[in-house]
Amino acid sequence: MTNCPPAVTESTPRRRTSIQVFWTAPPSGSGCVLLKASIVQKRIIYFQDEGSLTKRMCETESLYGDATDKPVIDCCACGTAKYRVTFYGNWSEKIHPKDYPRRANHWSAIIGASHSKNYVLWEYGGFASEGVKQVAELGSPVKMEEEIRQKGDEVLTVIKMKAQWPAWQPLNVRAAPSAEFSVDRTRHLMSFLTMLGPSPDWNVGLSAEDLCTKECGWAQKVVQDLIPWDAGTDSGVTYESPNKPTVPQDKIRPLTSLDHPQSPFYDPEGGAITPVARVVVERIARKGEQCNIVPDNVDDIVADIAQEEKEEDDTPETCIYSNWSPWSACSSATCEKGKRMRQRMLKAQLDLSVPCPHTQDFEPCMGPGCSDEDASTCMMSEWITWSPCSVSCAMGTRSRERYVKQFPDDGSICTLPTEETENCVVNEDCSPSSCLVTEWGEWDVCSATCSLGMKRRERMVKMPPADGSICGAEVLEVEKCMMPECHTIPCLLTPWSDWSDCSVTCGKGLRTRQRMLKSPVELGECTEDLEQVEKCMLPECPIDCVMSEWAEWSECNKSCGKGHTIRTRIIKLEPQFGGDPCPEAIQRKKCKIRKCSRGQANSGEKSLRKEQRENKRSKQRGSEIVSEHPGCKMRQWSNWTECTKLCGGGIQERVMTVKQRFKTAQLSSCKDRKEIRACNVHPC
Repeated sequence: MTNCPPAVTESTPRRRTSIQVFWTAPPSGSGCVLLKASIVQKRIIYFQDEGSLTKRMCETESLYGDATDKPVIDCCACGTAKYRVTFYGNWSEKIHPKDYPRRANHWSAIIGASHSKNYVLWEYGGFASEGVKQVAELGSPVKMEEEIRQKGDEVLTVIKMKAQWPAWQPLNVRAAPSAEFSVDRTRHLMSFLTMLGPSPDWNVGLSAEDLCTKECGWAQKVVQDLIPWDAGTDSGVTYESPNKPTVPQDKIRPLTSLDHPQSPFYDPEGGAITPVARVVVERIARKGEQCNIVPDNVDDIVADIAQEEKEEDDTPETCIYSNWSPWSACSSATCEKGKRMRQRMLKAQLDLSVPCPHTQDFEPCMGPGCSDEDASTCMMSEWITWSPCSVSCAMGTRSRERYVKQFPDDGSICTLPTEETENCVVNEDCSPSSCLVTEWGEWDVCSATCSLGMKRRERMVKMPPADGSICGAEVLEVEKCMMPECHTIPCLLTPWSDWSDCSVTCGKGLRTRQRMLKSPVELGECTEDLEQVEKCMLPECPIDCVMSEWAEWSECNKSCGKGHTIRTRIIKLEPQFGGDPCPEAIQRKKCKIRKCSRGQANSGEKSLRKEQRENKRSKQRGSEIVSEHPGCKMRQWSNWTECTKLCGGGIQERVMTVKQRFKTAQLSSCKDRKEIRACNVHPC
């Protein structure tokens, strides 16, 4: 865990090159495990993430064979249930930085359905239908929705959500998209998909998620992290790879971190891909007699499963409400007049002088099959997003569709149109000097949460001019947007900026982040912090080697003629954290006190012969005397002393003392002798 102090269970002063640990694996689905060893000196951790000090282990990813191995059991639940699915995109430059497409990143419109086990929208190991292919490559849900509706009774609800441009924004700027759908005993599976764009044919989604439990009930909540999968229709390996159709078509498979070195998800260690989205499916109501459970609350019994159309609201802009609840069941179960009710909550009142009415709404109703008006009414869905323009240059056409949500109870035919067509122009100029651009994306959320702001939308250049000239088409469009007036909100703040760099380049320092006040100062004093400061820790600063001063030069090792002398110094502080290494710890130079005289040389020859005779005698009597010098007898050399240092350069000494001085000896030529040599010069 981050910021968790290490618990030392064993220690030894001996040097270590490896550590063995016993550990317990977390539950399946927990992701990767990091085991970290730390090199500690003076209670400061200064190495932990380098090389093999950190070991990353991930669960073995599922191996997908010919088809998704997910047997669907027959559902035994009773009644129906209503769910809300919410999509949280997590694909951002901060979390997935490699080759992230900054300009045109988006999620396509989400398309899906609640369906029976006899219908498969998509599955691992299967082949993508034409509808899946159009979502995967073009981000267009039109063909996919057409395929879903052709399945008739195999489908209960079509699930749709708008596209998101850009792919990621904070939840306080843009709410996560959501949709509601229903399930019953035969159509208890939920599937959906959405393209992450730009990409060759990469999507995320759920396939045949079963909301019916083994206990014959309806699942309360399902949360799934999503990784991208390849539709098998395009062979590109990067976000913006050129079109490269896969022929023959491949099977649908999940992307892995070892697919291709140029892939934005590539990891040479083969770890799991960081999820790009999370989907949350929550049960919001149940209807009808349930098999074995007590209803959560009264709303579960009376909530109407039919999805209500949004209605125009004339409430003041300074009143912020929740969405209307579903209509309650009619108070009359017969053809007598009754009424039904819906509610909403007041979330914020921006101007206290303006009242906020209408938290409850009533309307008259009768029991099922009693209203002539209801019997002949067609209930239509909202229009689906316009299809892409039929041509990329000059005048073309585009269409959009809607479907009948509820046919008249009297069996009559719906006469309302289910398709609209209109002319469209994406690129007016078709000359060789013109460039082809895509259609405009969705408008971004307004930059202001109240009063006047700006919004923008983008499009991409599909093909530059054939003659090599510069593309003059606009790819960015900005316009003003008006939000409700800012009333009595003294603390309307921008999101926090990114953390600054650490104030130091090594060791301990500080870093800061800021945010700005967006609301006018006249609204009152804001006491919220506009700056935050926290500590930061970088690798320890390098410490260079520190040496003592040089000692005095030693005496010359010869009393006459050429010899040498040395001097030493010691290491006071070893280098740490990559500091400069220690220089030499011992120096040697030549020395010459005086020339040796001839007399001394002759007497030296005599003394040498005499010394040889003495050696023979000393061997016979075990004498300590091993040599003679002019005018004196000397003892043998002592053993070398211990080296003054174990490493880094030390010195050793040995001495020869005078045993007997002759009367004719000169004082300067007959004295104790000492020799010095270097030892353990290898670095520490």
